[in-house]
Amino acid sequence: MKPRYNWIPTELSENDFNEFIFPHITSGLRGPKPKISYFKMFNYFLYLMHTGCQWYKLPIDKDQIGRPEISYSRLFRHFQHWITSGFFDRVFEASVAKLAKESLLDTSVLHGDGTTTAAKKGAIILVEVATNI
Repeated sequence: MKPRYNWIPTELSENDFNEFIFPHITSGLRGPKPKISYFKMFNYFLYLMHTGCQWYKLPIDKDQIGRPEISYSRLFRHFQHWITSGFFDRVFEASVAKLAKESLLDTSVLHGDGTTTAAKKGAIILVEVATNI
């Protein structure tokens, strides 16, 4: 199978989730336990990040009675908990470490994104424009 370098997963299999994602999840000590599995919750988050839809527009599966299996606000709270607990950072760091360990990490080309980089001490950078006259 040909590698797909620019491919971002929009859904994860349960085996991949259990191998790469689940070990990094921390559950809250207070509040109700989630009504759905972390696997299903994570796939909702992938869908949300991939499509950029609003939380209330998530296509949440229905239960036997026809009601949503979980509310979008409960999903949002779990997402916020995972952000504040550093879950996504741990998953990213573990993924990079695994790729590096297996010699699959290609750092020959790195693209820096300067959209959020502040200028040092308000420095103004002048760009000289060369003109051919």
